[in-house]
Amino acid sequence: MVSVSHVVEGIIKRRPYLSESLAAGIINVSSLARQLQPEVEKALQREVNTGAIVMALNRLAPYLQVRDQVQLNKLLSNMGDIILRSNLCDYTFKNSSTLLDCHIEVLKHLSKGDEVFYTMVQGVFETNLVISDVVSDLVNEFFREETCLFEQQGLSSVTLKLPKGNSMQAGFYYTIMKALSWEGINLTEVISSTNEFTVVVDNSLIDRTFVVLKNIGK
Repeated sequence: MVSVSHVVEGIIKRRPYLSESLAAGIINVSSLARQLQPEVEKALQREVNTGAIVMALNRLAPYLQVRDQVQLNKLLSNMGDIILRSNLCDYTFKNSSTLLDCHIEVLKHLSKGDEVFYTMVQGVFETNLVISDVVSDLVNEFFREETCLFEQQGLSSVTLKLPKGNSMQAGFYYTIMKALSWEGINLTEVISSTNEFTVVVDNSLIDRTFVVLKNIGK
């Protein structure tokens, strides 16, 4: 038989921000219990006393503090190299049938020996390019017939080499984004692959961004 504690634990596990706040003791447990009550009752298909949910949350807090923080800290402390790139530009183009051809033409004209930053992310309706400014002339030439929705210069990026297993840890990316948000760092772009995480920011924010990400595992 599924218990109140089991249902409450499942709800908290799916919401890293609640798990963190509960473990840190900075959340009003009674208010949280009242908020969770309809969801708990729906899962159990019966009425549940708020006090039972409060008791479940109080029993869960110490367990969350040990389990989640240990696993998360282990991953964060195993971060790899941090790579900084400066002199970047950001473009957003409306998707079209010819956009991919423009992208291919730019890549053809890049020298193999050039260490340029060039990323392309295609969304449903638009495509984003973050590139070294030395490539901007090529983009302006080959994308001149495309609809440019956004353009910004004077950007820098910080790339984190991520530890293996990062995608299996709930709250991993949340921890990174929270640290940047708490420092008031506005992100122009976020670029992610399996084992790399890159944030693009205005040049004026690069020093603060680097410090935050460098210390995130400490």
